[in-house]
Amino acid sequence: MKLNTKVIHAGAHPDPSTGAIMTPIYQTSTYVQEAPGVNKGFEYARSQNPTRQALEEAVAIIENGQYGLVFGSGVAATDAVIKLLSPGDEVIAASDMYGGTYRLFTKIFGLKFIYVDTTNPEQVKAAITANTKLIWLETPTNPLMNITDIKAVSVIAKAAGALLCVDNTFASPYLQNPLDLGADIVMHSATKYLSGHSDVIQGCLVMNDPALREQLYFIQKVVVRYPDRWTVFWFCVVSKLWQ
Repeated sequence: MKLNTKVIHAGAHPDPSTGAIMTPIYQTSTYVQEAPGVNKGFEYARSQNPTRQALEEAVAIIENGQYGLVFGSGVAATDAVIKLLSPGDEVIAASDMYGGTYRLFTKIFGLKFIYVDTTNPEQVKAAITANTKLIWLETPTNPLMNITDIKAVSVIAKAAGALLCVDNTFASPYLQNPLDLGADIVMHSATKYLSGHSDVIQGCLVMNDPALREQLYFIQKVVVRYPDRWTVFWFCVVSKLWQ
């Protein structure tokens, strides 16, 4: 499937109750169950929502991923990834990155953040220790537009047994698919190029590992705020992107 087809049709399924071609906004907090745990796949809107599910499927498909999760902002999505870690873990990150990410990292206690010039993979490799659990890349960076070789860093991450998360906000899936280059997680501040209209605040994560998806889904469900009524609007924007 070519990219233009993906961005128009990804995540879009006719509504089973009416046949509506566009995904409806499901504004409900809970769902009818035949018995406890016996339902149509939806129990409570904080855990699942059909509209959000369609959006998550769409962002996964355009990133060549298996699973997508959406959040109330890019920082919320970043925070979910950081919550995968434990006290004492180390994160290697770029010395040039989005200010919101840097603020989040500097305020987290119990984790160690090591900042290097990720455009030089040898600096990343030299910073690896036994406690390195995550490498955080942003390429191109915001705002200096520095470029990191994702594939080269993915080799380093896998050798160290560390996760590699790539902030793909500036390149967007139109220009770059980090999962294809060895990343474990792709993050977007969908506020920017994925939405493109300066009218939506949103973030998303995409991954291929089902176990990693379950970990991040649990965090999304119990900790992090996710989008609500704006979700369908953003989904419609994505479906028309590059049409």
